[in-house]
Amino acid sequence: MDYLPVFLDLTDRRVLLVGGGEVALRKASLLLEARARVRIVAPSLHVELARLLEQGHLEHVASEFQPELLEDVVFVIAATDQRAVNDAVARSAAARGLFVNVVDDTAGSSAILPAIVDRSPVMLAFSTGGHSPTLARRLRAEFEARLPERLGALARFAGRLRDTVKRALPDPRRRLRFWEWALQGEVASQVLAGQETAAEALLQQRLSADSAAGASGSVKGEVYLIGAGPGDPDLLTLRAQQLLQQADVVLYDRLVSERVLLRARREALRVFVGKQSGQHRVTQQRIHALMLEYVGRGLRVARLKGGDPFVFGRGGEEMRVLREAGVAVTVVPGITAALGAAASAGLSLTQRGVSQSMTLVTAMGEAAEALDWRALAAPLQTVVFYMGVAQLPRIVAQLTAHGAPVTRPVAIVERATLPEERRVIGTLASIVAQAEQAGVGAPALLIVGEVAAQACQAARER
Repeated sequence: MDYLPVFLDLTDRRVLLVGGGEVALRKASLLLEARARVRIVAPSLHVELARLLEQGHLEHVASEFQPELLEDVVFVIAATDQRAVNDAVARSAAARGLFVNVVDDTAGSSAILPAIVDRSPVMLAFSTGGHSPTLARRLRAEFEARLPERLGALARFAGRLRDTVKRALPDPRRRLRFWEWALQGEVASQVLAGQETAAEALLQQRLSADSAAGASGSVKGEVYLIGAGPGDPDLLTLRAQQLLQQADVVLYDRLVSERVLLRARREALRVFVGKQSGQHRVTQQRIHALMLEYVGRGLRVARLKGGDPFVFGRGGEEMRVLREAGVAVTVVPGITAALGAAASAGLSLTQRGVSQSMTLVTAMGEAAEALDWRALAAPLQTVVFYMGVAQLPRIVAQLTAHGAPVTRPVAIVERATLPEERRVIGTLASIVAQAEQAGVGAPALLIVGEVAAQACQAARER
């Protein structure tokens, strides 16, 4: 984090604005919206600034900047077109321990003014750290279009009833769930439509029921089996992101990227239950026990798995254990690694005349002995091996022994969809040596079939 985002209460506090032109006008308008007392220092003023001065909204010092003008101010903005003046303002402010924003000069600033979406009291601020104000404005425009005009009314509605809900539901977890229900359901819709009386009646009805239930029962936990996809957090489904923001605990495995974990609620407890080099593996039975333990405390548990929970993810086992224990389970599918890797590598897993079927297999453990290697070696298909890099020599030997030509194209996609993604493209004859030379490691997928040659073409076109 390059900057700490904060919101300043500038009501009736003096801010020094150095500059009297068009840029200063924009800054002054923003400060006045924040109810600051604006002192402008400039030999002359833009006509609109002069009008604001006549209306009594501003204080004007008609002179060049002097350090003593920083007395009794809490924030400083330098908005002149003279670099030397802006530098002098920044130095003087820094010497007094004041935060200063120098327009179009990130290096000279100790504070940055973001692009703002104002739905007071709801405020959204976007900053690119000064790298691209245009991008910040684009983000603001997108959210201006998405956010309801009466969003601020919804926040005030919640604030007005906050103490009432707190008294009725003293348990913080029960209270959190109540507000999540209220702010994303019919109550919120009524408020946004301007029907606050009806909304409050609906809220009070639910509050009475929840309060009565709270006196006789405990908060029930639940589990979300969530597919984290192949690694890129932008490939998470909308439902996955929503539930990650609700979860109290996140149990995650080795294939879940740090970038995906950052999408979880900041306050959520994160528990690693995967396999790490040099450490004992968390057994499946231990994972079951952890889920039941946290659910028993009334917590919402996100079981976050790389790819899809039901594709080599043991999600079926976990769902069975939870349902047998009477635990509510929500399953959220994810983009499985084969689809993510293929898309990222620019190859089609099925293609008319080239591959008329696709098979997903794992060559790990005892299950590998039962594979129909002759069927996997057949032409006109694509075979994707999960967790296959460690078994690469054995896979190649089995396929060629059962009839696959050594010229069959092969692609390995390592860390698919992430910025550090790598591809190794070859044939059954060459891929073992190529992988060893490249130092390929997990997580990586092995794709065997004529379509793998497309990855080579995609790599040349990048």
